[in-house]
Amino acid sequence: MSAALIERLVEFAESGNQQKIIIKNTRYQGWIMEITEDALLISTGFADKSGKDFWLKFTDLAAAQLYYWDNHVDEWVLFNISP
Repeated sequence: MSAALIERLVEFAESGNQQKIIIKNTRYQGWIMEITEDALLISTGFADKSGKDFWLKFTDLAAAQLYYWDNHVDEWVLFNISP
């Protein structure tokens, strides 16, 4: 995958307190834990009791909506994957 896309995903992972990714009406909300050359790992849930980890491929992110929680305004903010 392109270095520019990986840089944008790192920026997304560092934005806000949490991240939310919606792909085909499925919502993944939590924290980005790892980014590889073709996928990212998002950890959902709280305190390892109800959480699960999901690998999401970059190809699936092309049709996804990405949000991060902005503590300054206390709301989800849309993140544009394209620079």
